[in-house]
Amino acid sequence: MLDRIILVALGVITATPVAALLVPASLTTAYGMAVPSDPMALTLLQHRGMLQAALGAALVWAAFQPLARIPVAATAIATKATFLILLGPERFGAAPGALFDVLAIVLLVVVIVRRKFDTR
Repeated sequence: MLDRIILVALGVITATPVAALLVPASLTTAYGMAVPSDPMALTLLQHRGMLQAALGAALVWAAFQPLARIPVAATAIATKATFLILLGPERFGAAPGALFDVLAIVLLVVVIVRRKFDTR
């Protein structure tokens, strides 16, 4: 039950950047930045929002499909870790979602370990 709660919560929060598809001004809240004036930059951020929605949906799906938990959690860890590495320590505080990603990685490792050692 704990894994299910973790995955649903992380999935819903992970998917929130999808709002940029309909309301580009939500980028201010999600990423702490103004809506880019460059149309290609805006398109890339909106596309990122769609990818985040897909990852969030996969996390929610994995909450109800135990066999999917390890691969989905590992994928989420890889994507979130990549963002943190690209962000670097000097810009960590400038990204509102960075702390969430660190917490998410820790919780996803917990899910993987619990699934790996589940004897049921």
